[in-house]
Amino acid sequence: MNNAKNAMKNLSNKHILVGVTGGIAAYKSVELVRRLREHGAEVQVVMTEGAKAFVTPLTFQAVSGQPVHGDLLDPTAEAGMGHIELARWADLVVVVPASANFMARFAHGMADDLLTTLCLATTARVVLAPAMNQQMWQHSATQSNAALLQQRGVTLWGPASGSQACGEVGPGRLLEVPDLLEHIANSFNTGLLAGIKMLITAGPTIEAIDPVRYFTNRSSGKMGYALAQAAAEAGAIVTLISGPTHLTPPAVHHFVAVTSALDMHQAVLDALPGQDIYVGAAAVADYRCENIAPHKLKKSDKDISLTLVRNPDIIAEVAKHSPHIYTVGFAAQTEDLDAQAKAKLVAKGLDMIAANVVGEGKGFQVDHNTLSVYWQGGQHTLPTMAKYPLACQLIQLIARNYETKR
Repeated sequence: MNNAKNAMKNLSNKHILVGVTGGIAAYKSVELVRRLREHGAEVQVVMTEGAKAFVTPLTFQAVSGQPVHGDLLDPTAEAGMGHIELARWADLVVVVPASANFMARFAHGMADDLLTTLCLATTARVVLAPAMNQQMWQHSATQSNAALLQQRGVTLWGPASGSQACGEVGPGRLLEVPDLLEHIANSFNTGLLAGIKMLITAGPTIEAIDPVRYFTNRSSGKMGYALAQAAAEAGAIVTLISGPTHLTPPAVHHFVAVTSALDMHQAVLDALPGQDIYVGAAAVADYRCENIAPHKLKKSDKDISLTLVRNPDIIAEVAKHSPHIYTVGFAAQTEDLDAQAKAKLVAKGLDMIAANVVGEGKGFQVDHNTLSVYWQGGQHTLPTMAKYPLACQLIQLIARNYETKR
């Protein structure tokens, strides 16, 4: 029971897209959407035309709190491409119920409606919960389509066996809502880093000028917080050290709030013993004021000069003095991304570095990102997607390379 309750915490703030296709079981999807929201998930619903014959869009709008989507070409969407917006938004796509017709079209790559198109366009995990007449489910065509979808990485939950609305008995029933809810919650638990101790830094630092003024950077902390969440869901024992942000901390083992680069430096040193992996996702200020004015600096007609001194290079220090810890750095660059990231990887003695372009609406203070990841003897590009699924993919890379090194 406690494990089930803990799993439900994984639903908080998740973006779950529920696809509904034509079938009598569509009414159960209404309860699923309600329960997902009850556990803190954000839910958007996409209905096929067949689904609307069983449940009205207004019903789903009422329980989801969001407009229901159904049109492939949506003039209200960005560039008229709603399927791309939804595909990027989703952390998980679950089709409940998935009809035989939908499975056939999806298996053969048809993109003739919104639901099939976004399923092809998304980088998120796609799950189908089949529901249909037992003879339809057991037909060789449906079984072939199910096998083909699974070979391509699509997950199937069910169907269950039992009595059906048509009066027949056999496999083809939609799984019950509590079972679907538990499956969705558990789908975010990967176990890739089970028992591994991971220290993550996130957010900006604030460097004081006087009691009123300070300088900082544009980091929102979103990437670091997403990494902490993804790592915890992968089974890691996560300590998150964060500079000032407006974000709600994820459910980690230990959370430490800091302000300045010196604060973060000390917090990292305090938390470092016993750690297996260190991820420096924070945008730590390179410099601080040599002298912080004890009182507010008065405005005058004269220019003022501030003397800046170097802050400690936290991640380089970790890599140098704790070589047994797998160290992952971040590089935010405005130009020459590949060359500068590789140079930083070597100069700081890191095991891995994740680099992204910043500026002009990229990187900082946005919900999507693109990462180029480098390590000794390898590299991989993670395409543009929302920061949580991006974090999940980066955690997979970290887990794989950490295991190889260990």
